[in-house]
Amino acid sequence: MPDILVLAAHPQLAHSRVTRRLIDAAAALPAGRVAVRDLYASYPDYAIDVQAEQSWLQQAKMLVWLHPLHWYSMPPLLKLWLDEVFAFGWAYGPGGQALRDKDLWLATSTGGAAEAYRPDGHNRYFFDAFLPPYEQTAALCGMRWLPPLVLHGAHRASAAELDEHAATFADRLMRWPDWPEIASMEPAPECSVPGDARPGETGADAA
Repeated sequence: MPDILVLAAHPQLAHSRVTRRLIDAAAALPAGRVAVRDLYASYPDYAIDVQAEQSWLQQAKMLVWLHPLHWYSMPPLLKLWLDEVFAFGWAYGPGGQALRDKDLWLATSTGGAAEAYRPDGHNRYFFDAFLPPYEQTAALCGMRWLPPLVLHGAHRASAAELDEHAATFADRLMRWPDWPEIASMEPAPECSVPGDARPGETGADAA
C-alpha cells in the first residue's frame, strides 16, 4: 500500500482544468508512492463503502484531499464521505485512534482570483479564513495539518501556469515528508472528546 492516498473529488471532472491535471500528475508517480482515487467515479450513487474507505486510510500515512472549492468548502460527495468515514470511536473520540499521527494535506483551486480573497474583494476575507474547519478536522483526529496548496483563478490560468502547478504538486508528493516547513511544525494539538459527547442517535437522543 502506498504511503500517500490522494482522494480526488470533482463533480464534473471532464470539465476540470486543475483537478484533472493534478490527478494525472499524481497518477504518473511511482505506484508504490502514491495511490489516486476518484471519489465521484467510485461512488456515482453516493453509497459509500465505509469499511473499504477506512481500510485505505489505515494503511496510508498521508491523506490528500484534492478538490475545487465549492461555496467556500468541499464538494458534496467529499463532505458525505467525511461524515460517514471519519466516524466517532474510529477517527476521533474515545478509541478513535485510526488516523492519529497521519498527515492531512489540502490541494484545492478557486475560480476567483487571489484578489477576490481580500477584505476589499467580493469574498470579503483572506482565503485562510475558510480553512479552520479543515484544520480542526485534522486536529480532532490527531492528524498533522499541512500548509495547503492553492491555485487561484483556475478558470483563467494559462497552460504554463497549469503545468507549473501540476509539477509543484507532483514534486511535493515525491518529497514528502521532507518538506522544509514540516521540520518546524508543532505536533497536532490534543482535542480530547469525552465519551458522553455522542449519545445514542435514535429516538429522544437524536439531534
